[in-house]
Amino acid sequence: MDRIPQHPPVIPSLPEDINRPLWSVMIPVYNCSNYLRETLSSVLAQDPGADQMQIEVVDDASTDADVAALVASIGQGRVLYYRQPQNVGSLRNFETCINRAKGQLVHLLHGDDRARPGFYRKMNELFEKYPEIGAAFSRFIHIDENGNPLSEQNTVMETEGVIPNWLYTIAKQQCLQYACKVVRRSVYEKLGSFYGVTYGEDWEMWVRIARYYPVAYTPEVLAEYRVHNDSISNAKTMAGQTVRDLKFLSKVISEHLPEADRVRVSRQSTRIWAGYELGKASALWDRTHNYKQVETYVKGILDLHTDVGIVLRVCKLYAKMAIQTIAPPPKLSNARPIGH
Repeated sequence: MDRIPQHPPVIPSLPEDINRPLWSVMIPVYNCSNYLRETLSSVLAQDPGADQMQIEVVDDASTDADVAALVASIGQGRVLYYRQPQNVGSLRNFETCINRAKGQLVHLLHGDDRARPGFYRKMNELFEKYPEIGAAFSRFIHIDENGNPLSEQNTVMETEGVIPNWLYTIAKQQCLQYACKVVRRSVYEKLGSFYGVTYGEDWEMWVRIARYYPVAYTPEVLAEYRVHNDSISNAKTMAGQTVRDLKFLSKVISEHLPEADRVRVSRQSTRIWAGYELGKASALWDRTHNYKQVETYVKGILDLHTDVGIVLRVCKLYAKMAIQTIAPPPKLSNARPIGH
C-alpha cells in the first residue's frame, strides 16, 4: 500500500445495525508521547460517556515510548488503543482513524494538540442548529512546546453561523488546523480521505468539503495547535518539501473552483503561501545559517510564485545572509550583565 495515496481513499459506510455514538475523537499519534497526556486529558475532561463518545488513540508504530501503557495509565480503560502493525505514514494513519471511527461526528485530534473546555458542546450545538452542514470549526490558538499561548487564529467572521462563500475563502488561504475542525463521518464516506501530499493535505480536504457542503463556524477559541520542532510540518520544512507540496496543492485546489475563477484564486493563494514560506526561510537561516539549504528553499518558493513584492523580500533575505556570512553575529556570552 502506498504511504501517500494518489487518490482519495474510500471510506466505507458502517453497517446500519451497530450502535453508534454521537462522537468519535480519534487521536493519531507518532512519537509525540511527551504531549499525549495533555491531549487525552483535554478530551476526558469533557467526556459525556462511552455511549456518546468514542475516544481512541491510533498509534503509527511509535518508537519513543510504550504508548499502549501510557494510554492505559491516562485513560484507565476509557480510551481505546490501536497500534499499526508497522509505520504507515500520516495519511494512512488518518485513513485508519476515520475507518475505525464509529461516531456520527469525527474529530481528528493530533496527539500533541488540545481541545479547550466547551469544544464538544459548542460543536454539537452547531451541528444541531445547522443540520445541513458537513463540517464545523472554531477559532484556535497556537501554543508552544510547554503549552504557552503564542498567537490566535484570525477571526473568519465575527458571529457564529454558516460561513458565506467559504469555498473561495478557504481555497485562497489555509486558515485551519485539524484540532479545531469536526466533520460528519458521512462526509468522509462521500468524499474519501486525505491524499496526495503530507504537507497541506488538510487544506485540500477542507476545500473539498467546502465545495460540496456548507460549513459552520464559531469565533470562540476552543482548540489549541502546538508548534514544536519535532512536528511533521517542521521536518518537511527542513527538507524543503513544503513548497513542492504547495505547488501540487495549488493545482489540485483550483480544480475545486468554477473554471472562471481558478487562475485568479490560485494566483492569490500562491502569493500568500510564498510570503508565508519566505518567513519560514528567514527563520530557517536564523536558526541554522545553512546557506545551501536556505537557497534551495528560496528557489522552490520562487517557483511557486514570483512578483515584485516577493522578489524584493528574497533580495532582502539574501542581503541579510550575505552580511551575516561575511560578519556573523556575535555569540551571546553566558556571563551575567554587570550589576546582576
